[in-house]
Amino acid sequence: MAGDEVLEVAGRTVRITNPEKIFFPALGATKLDLVRYYMDVAPGALTGARDRPTLLKRHPNGVSGDFFYQKRVPASRPEWIQTAHVTFPSGRSADFLVIHDEAHLAWTINLGCLELHPWPVRANDVDHPDEMRLDLDPTPGVPFADVRRVALVAAEVLDGLGMAGFPRTSGKRGIHVMVRIGPRWGFRDVRRAALALGREIERRAPQIATTAWWKEERHGVFVDYNQNARDRTLASAYSVRPTDDARVACPVTWREVPDVDPAAFTIRTVPERFASAGDPLAGIDDRAYRLDDLLELADRRESDGATDAPWPPQFPKADGEPTRVAPSRAKGMRENAAAKGTPEKSAAVKKAPVRKASAGKQKLRGKGR
Repeated sequence: MAGDEVLEVAGRTVRITNPEKIFFPALGATKLDLVRYYMDVAPGALTGARDRPTLLKRHPNGVSGDFFYQKRVPASRPEWIQTAHVTFPSGRSADFLVIHDEAHLAWTINLGCLELHPWPVRANDVDHPDEMRLDLDPTPGVPFADVRRVALVAAEVLDGLGMAGFPRTSGKRGIHVMVRIGPRWGFRDVRRAALALGREIERRAPQIATTAWWKEERHGVFVDYNQNARDRTLASAYSVRPTDDARVACPVTWREVPDVDPAAFTIRTVPERFASAGDPLAGIDDRAYRLDDLLELADRRESDGATDAPWPPQFPKADGEPTRVAPSRAKGMRENAAAKGTPEKSAAVKKAPVRKASAGKQKLRGKGR
């Protein structure tokens, strides 16, 4: 079509439609600017997302417009687009996009995807993650300095386990730490290992770190262990976040973490950094670690009385999971039952109902996390 931009990428022809559409008004950055950014950092973006089933988060009108999530890869697509079949906690399934090379990357961004949301698995084995993820998410009012401190505690714990983590700014208020693991364990075991890791971080820094699932119980920086559950995703390395200044989820070195400023990494600054300083994520695939020590730590904690922690609401109730009701609500239920003189009803949650929404498009308004 007239006005479209045609790219020759990785031996493929990729058409960029509406290339001059403004995607970031505060910067005057267009859709084509976004595509060019991803081509500039493609080796790093592919290190984070290559050959992984990827959830599409589409902003067809840029950062100022509505967005929607799309699990199923669009039916109208080039014949060379790769896919993977995945199953969700509800029992439903879908064919996801798999970003294999620069051509897949450019095609994905043309759909209006500002950021990439890959699963922690590879397309050839969608049931065994090869990545454990720590999402360090500050509670409201907590300074970013505390996020940096918790990240350094995480590095200390991982180092004691003989494991290397790869940090990056989330592009918003947090820090992500990625750990490459061998694809030997299922999602449940990887989540259990991440919970054990989070609880050890919490034990070492109780004033600034927490694994409390319920927001009313949190303080400081939440170590989100549930990001390792099936069908949970994080914006991957070099993803552009839906912020006015087009911030990037940027890999950094551990030496940079004590002073890192998320505002320093945008689509305007990261390509030059990538070209001159290289990619801090480049060595992540050099070694895959085992989870044995973390799972043994989980065993020891459980023998001392620790229980599982709550799962996300769309998951069926797990064996050993505590009551999946906010503490304040559970207290209100007990007080109400006592006032009526009726036996206290169990607050335990039954199996989560299957959502009626399509696994394809789910329309949301506003800005993402």
